[in-house]
Amino acid sequence: MKLATLRTANGGTTAALATGADSYLTLPATDVGALLALPEWRNVVKEAAASKEQKVIAAGEADLAPLLPRAGKVICCGLNYGDHIQEMGRELPEYPTLFAKYADTLVGANDAVEVQGSGRVDWEAELAVVVGTELYRADEDEAREAIAGYTVANDVSMRDWQSRTLQWFQGKAWDGTTPVGPVLVTADESGHEFEVRGYVNGELVQQGNTSTLVFGPAQLLSYISQFTVLRPGDLVLTGTPGGVGMGMTPPRYLNDGDVLITEIDGIGRLENQFRIHASVPANA
Repeated sequence: MKLATLRTANGGTTAALATGADSYLTLPATDVGALLALPEWRNVVKEAAASKEQKVIAAGEADLAPLLPRAGKVICCGLNYGDHIQEMGRELPEYPTLFAKYADTLVGANDAVEVQGSGRVDWEAELAVVVGTELYRADEDEAREAIAGYTVANDVSMRDWQSRTLQWFQGKAWDGTTPVGPVLVTADESGHEFEVRGYVNGELVQQGNTSTLVFGPAQLLSYISQFTVLRPGDLVLTGTPGGVGMGMTPPRYLNDGDVLITEIDGIGRLENQFRIHASVPANA
C-alpha cells in the first residue's frame, strides 16, 4: 500500500491511503507517523478502506505535507555509495557516517524551499527508510522486519555552512529544506533495490542504484539501534549517489528559481522550487 500525509482545510494534517485510482482516502490518524504508532495500523487502514464514511480526495486536489511531520528522529547516513565516496575523495568507511536532522527540516513533495543565508545550496537525492516497529539493539533480521516502508528524500545541504567545521550538522539541519514523500510504499509491496535519480531544471545530475550501498537499510537500522531506540515513524536517510554539485568541476550549486526533482522508481517523485537568498544575517 501507499500512504501519504495530506494538509487539511483547517490547517492540520491527516494520514491518507493512495487508492491507485488517482485519489487519496483519508485515514483516522493525524499523519503517517501517528498511523504507524497504532499497534494494529494495517487493520485500521483496511477498515477505513472498507468504510463508506471516509473522505476521498482527488490526487489533483491533494496538498501533500511532509510524510512524517512529527518524526521523533531523522537520522541520515553520509558517504554510503561508492561513487559518491570517490567524488568526495574519501576511503570506503568501516562504519556508517551518521548525522541527525529535526522534524523542522522536513517539507512536502511539492513545497517551495526557502533558503536564507547560504550561497552554496547542494542536492542529495536519497532513498529513505521509515521505521514501523520499535527497535533497540536489534540484529539485521529484526531490523529488516521492522521496516514499515520506503520513501523519497533529498538531503539538501548548505555546503558553505557544512564546511565551516569538521561537523556537518550546521550545513544539514536547516528548517524547511528537506523534501520527503510523496508517499510511503510499504515494505511488503516494494522491491529491495531502487533506482534513485536527481534532476536540476530537467537535467539529470544524479543516478544510482541502492544495490551499491555500502550499508543497506537493515544494516543501518540495526547499527543505529545499538545506541538509540528507533520508534514507529522515525526516518532514516540512506545516503546519496554520485553527482552532487560540490563534486563537480567546477562546483555547481542551486540558484534562486531552480527546480529540483528527486525520483525513485516504484515510489514517486518530489518537485521543489528553490527560493535562495544568499545574504548571511549580520550575526552569523
